[in-house]
Amino acid sequence: MKLAILGGGGFRVPLVYGAVLRDLGSPRVDAVSLYDVSPDRLEAMGQVTRQMAHEEMAKGHDGAPTVETTTDLDKALEGADFVFSAIRVGGLEGRTTDERVALDLGLLGQETTGPGGLAYGMRTVPVAIHIAERIAEICPRAWVINFTNPAGMITEAMQQVLGERVVGICDTPIGLGRRAARALALDPDRTSFDYVGLNHLGWLRGLDHDGRDMLPDLIGDAQLLTTIEEGRLFGPEWIQLLGCLPNEYLYYYYFTRDAVAAIKGDAQTRGEFLLDQQRAFYDAVRVRPDTALHEWRRVREERDATYMKESRAELETRDAADIEGGGYEGVALAIMGAIARNERSTMILNVRNGSAVPGLPPDAVVEVPCVVDADGPRPLATLPLAGHQLGLVQQVKAVEQLTIEAARGRSASLALKAFALHPLVDSVSTARVLLQGYRDRHPDLGMLLR
Repeated sequence: MKLAILGGGGFRVPLVYGAVLRDLGSPRVDAVSLYDVSPDRLEAMGQVTRQMAHEEMAKGHDGAPTVETTTDLDKALEGADFVFSAIRVGGLEGRTTDERVALDLGLLGQETTGPGGLAYGMRTVPVAIHIAERIAEICPRAWVINFTNPAGMITEAMQQVLGERVVGICDTPIGLGRRAARALALDPDRTSFDYVGLNHLGWLRGLDHDGRDMLPDLIGDAQLLTTIEEGRLFGPEWIQLLGCLPNEYLYYYYFTRDAVAAIKGDAQTRGEFLLDQQRAFYDAVRVRPDTALHEWRRVREERDATYMKESRAELETRDAADIEGGGYEGVALAIMGAIARNERSTMILNVRNGSAVPGLPPDAVVEVPCVVDADGPRPLATLPLAGHQLGLVQQVKAVEQLTIEAARGRSASLALKAFALHPLVDSVSTARVLLQGYRDRHPDLGMLLR
């Protein structure tokens, strides 16, 4: 099988290649095409993946997937069975602008949550639609696994062209569920998760193990809660009041002022940190290509350890189990295995709602447990969200759909409406300043919106 990776020069590409490299099932991915608009970044990732293959072959493993690199989208898509999309329109430079325009107004500056996520989505939707149209023309039977952020919004936009053959993935829900299970000394693989919401906005409401919901045991034990990332992040008292475990990104909604103050008080935003870090990485690989894999591993460790740093106390570091709790590359591999080999599995994915989540439109992309087999993913029905949860989810989903409509229709008025209705934007006047700031700082967005 052929896997096309869009955004193939991106830093996390080796995680996906490593997953398919270690996959011994049949059929399996035997050809990988890396597509990117940057030849230099493609060359660096080509070096890393080739060195990974050589390392595995040195251990006596045969049949490493071949890797080609290309700046031609159609060539990458030709003959693809699966398309993994992880593009970043505007690069990390664009991300830093998304963050800073909001922060300058005292609002949350984060790439997927709040106004920064809307600006990112608005810039990305037209590119994602173009990619979907090329897939429809060149490899219409391919399944698209979307990791491009904001993942729920971009998945929904691509589904407008390709239908339900586009599946969005994220590692945070499964990481949350597995951490909660391990805290109770349960086998995560024998535990099912009652999780529901949108991408980066959901709640773990139950842990079913041998027919019993074990989550109350964890929530009722304040000391046990502090052994997992989310327990330390939100605090046992707030989790006990909620009666469920929130996705870590809900920190930006529940502790908005704290998050904004922490980000503004730091010398760099997350985007600025990654921009400096990755520039140094790609420069180092250009000078010493033979060290590409070693350098990538070193930088990845530093990157993982500083994830969501603004939400942790000073000098607090992430536990290894927290870092390893998810793994979007594992989710991607599981989807490909379930579809290509009919390996029936249950996993948390971003899919078309239908009737799975009461109170949301049928065409809305939601993040819920799904059964996946050769026919693709099918969302499982969920119990209704509590009032405060449903209200937030409905508002954010309405804003996401407005953002897609604004980008597709090139409408500045709909863009303003999306910004103004987001729960983390505090006034219509502020929304106007935000929109103008993004149009001024992003030339492509300025040209897009009329």
